[in-house]
Amino acid sequence: MVLVDEAHLLWTQGKQSWKSGWQLDEIRKRAKVTVIVFDQKQILRSEQHIDSEHIATMFLSANCVVKLEDQFRIDASDETIKWIENFVEGSIDAIPYDNKYDLKIFEDPLKMYHEIIHKSKDQQNGLSRMLATFDWEYKQGKSGYGKNDKWTVIADNLELPWNLETRTSKDKQRNRGLSWAESDYSINEIGSTFTIQGFDLNYAGLILGPSVIYRDGKVSFDSSASANKNAIKKRNGKDHAVEHLKNELNVLIKRGVHGLFLYAVDSELQKALLDAQNN
Repeated sequence: MVLVDEAHLLWTQGKQSWKSGWQLDEIRKRAKVTVIVFDQKQILRSEQHIDSEHIATMFLSANCVVKLEDQFRIDASDETIKWIENFVEGSIDAIPYDNKYDLKIFEDPLKMYHEIIHKSKDQQNGLSRMLATFDWEYKQGKSGYGKNDKWTVIADNLELPWNLETRTSKDKQRNRGLSWAESDYSINEIGSTFTIQGFDLNYAGLILGPSVIYRDGKVSFDSSASANKNAIKKRNGKDHAVEHLKNELNVLIKRGVHGLFLYAVDSELQKALLDAQNN
């Protein structure tokens, strides 16, 4: 019996030493019973992309399918959860009042960062970190373009290094066994889907980079502004970049259990979010 959590992250094509197709197909051939947790909206890379027809075939061939309708990460009203889901799908409604969940739009990303620091020091609020869409370059093992040659996220008056860019050997020793979000040094960095997918925060400060835009009354995506090459590269000549970038946003925007702070680089998107907050 094989249990695969987050089966949507399995490769669906050959990569490195893997030479076959969908890894899940190969697992199912070898296991007597296969149980998977699968979310199509969390597929982030071209190597993980699977077409809807193949997914439908997988469900039809299963002995049992349980659709999970409720989520337990975001401790918010139904109206707030619906607002977040609608935003990912492209619409921006008036932000509802919610006495349980803190959904706030910031005009100043530096001020948002300082608020995240404040939340992280407050024992009642606890774990809080900054996140961003992968719209600023990062090359592992190479010098960056920002302060102290680090790969950084630059948004208006804020400049912070990407995840894992500042940790030292002492940091590694002190935070041994902890995830990026739990490590003390990560309050000085910005997380991506690579370090936050699958983890919870109490408060998330999310910078929506230039790939997330607002045009013609709808949230959309500009793949040319993304630095996430694994998400935007074509697969068998087909372009699935917008779908992957939408899924990236879906993952990042749902990390905060008690609160979500947003700042958008795109001026039209930022205005639409502020209008939604003020209505």
